[in-house]
Amino acid sequence: MQGQMLAVRQGWKWLSTGEMLRESNDPEVIAVLKSGELVSDVLTYEVFDQAIQDAKQRKFPNIIVDGFPRTKEQAEWLADYMEKNDQQIDLVISLEVPESEIMKRLEKRGRMEDTAETIARRMMIYRQKMYPVLGIFAEEHIPIVHLDGTGTAGEVHDRIYSELADRTLAPKVD
Repeated sequence: MQGQMLAVRQGWKWLSTGEMLRESNDPEVIAVLKSGELVSDVLTYEVFDQAIQDAKQRKFPNIIVDGFPRTKEQAEWLADYMEKNDQQIDLVISLEVPESEIMKRLEKRGRMEDTAETIARRMMIYRQKMYPVLGIFAEEHIPIVHLDGTGTAGEVHDRIYSELADRTLAPKVD
C-alpha cells in the first residue's frame, strides 16, 4: 500500500511483483499462476524486465519496486540487472513492525491459517530470507533505511516521504 501511495503522490511507476505477474501476458506465467504453483525466478526476472522496459518507454521519472527481491539470489540478479542497464537503486526502505503488532493485524484479518505458530514461522522464514537480501544491497553500497512501520497508513507514509525529501528524492513539504 505504501508503495502505491507514494507512486500516486509523485507520479512514479509502482511495480509490485504480484501485480507484475498478474498483469503478464506471458502464457507460461498465466499457466503457473492458474496452477497455484510459485512462479520461478527465471520467469519473474523476465516479467520484471518487461515491466521495467514498459515503465521506461512510458517515461516514468522513478520506479518503486515493491516486494522484490525476496531472496539473496534475486537480490544478486537485481544488482547485476541494474548495472547492466546502467541504472541504480536510490534507496531501499525496510518497514519495521514488531511481531506483536503483526500478530494484532493478522488477528483482525481472521484467516484460519493465521495462528500464532504459523505467523511465528512465517516471520522466521522472512528474517532468514530478508537479511541476506539487505546484505547484498549493503555490499552494493545501496542506501538502506529502516523505518517504523507502525501507526496509521498516513503516519507511515509521512515517515517514508520525509526520508525521501531529506535525501532529495522527493520535494520538501512546507
